[in-house]
Amino acid sequence: YYFPCQRWLAVEEDDGQIVRELVPVDEAFVKKDSENDGQSLATLGLEQKAKSTTYTVKVKTGDKKNAGTDANVFITLYGSKDDTGIVSLKASKINKNKFERGKVDEFTVESVDIGDLKKIKIGHDNKGNSTGWFLEWVEIDAPSLGQCLKFPCGRWLDKSEDDGAVERIIFPAELQTTEYIPFVPYEITVYTSDIFGAGTDADVFIVLYGSDGICTQQKSLCLNKREQRMYFERNSVNQFIVELEDVGDIIEKIRIGHKGGGLNSGWHLDRVAIRRLLPNGK
Repeated sequence: YYFPCQRWLAVEEDDGQIVRELVPVDEAFVKKDSENDGQSLATLGLEQKAKSTTYTVKVKTGDKKNAGTDANVFITLYGSKDDTGIVSLKASKINKNKFERGKVDEFTVESVDIGDLKKIKIGHDNKGNSTGWFLEWVEIDAPSLGQCLKFPCGRWLDKSEDDGAVERIIFPAELQTTEYIPFVPYEITVYTSDIFGAGTDADVFIVLYGSDGICTQQKSLCLNKREQRMYFERNSVNQFIVELEDVGDIIEKIRIGHKGGGLNSGWHLDRVAIRRLLPNGK
């Protein structure tokens, strides 16, 4: 079995996760890539990412005295097919100091397909100076399912409050579930030209347009400034797996650009190749 990764396991890199679920790629794919070692490792990492589902997890700490916690918080998502295992919520996308009173924190959780979300377990390890935590709610956006689910809590996770539990199983509130058209993964390959000054460190984004006026949201291809510095160099080929709204079988046009700023924002783009990845990996 061959389990490629080619991703960071670091709080301050990529999506902030320090644990990853990996699925094996088939032997033919490994052989195909071993003949082309230049791109092989990166491509295998992308193949792995294409088989994963990304969830956006928002956590609201209550607005009560001593509601925030310094303990290490974890979550497990349970679906109709599988569960994510224990995921540490380490890197909030919004706040440097996470789980503070009255604040909402946002995290990315990546997992193999676990099916329809049924429940979650959330808790903490009770370590640190101020461990007690009042959890208001958890919201999970699952683009591949086309669902955003709200998990209300409104209780303490504290040894000395409520029932003394520091972890809870919570079910979604059906009336607060939002449904939309499920997202699909696209493989986007960007070719930067081979001329002087062609590369850019700016924030590059893309929008896809299908027939009948359907289009995706505007999506940045890089997750952070470090990736912006790494990618889109002169005469480079960069590949991304991006979950976006399904615009159908025909892509009529794309909109690609960057947000300017920085020392080297000017960019000479050669071409873009896009492949919609279907569930069977084709």
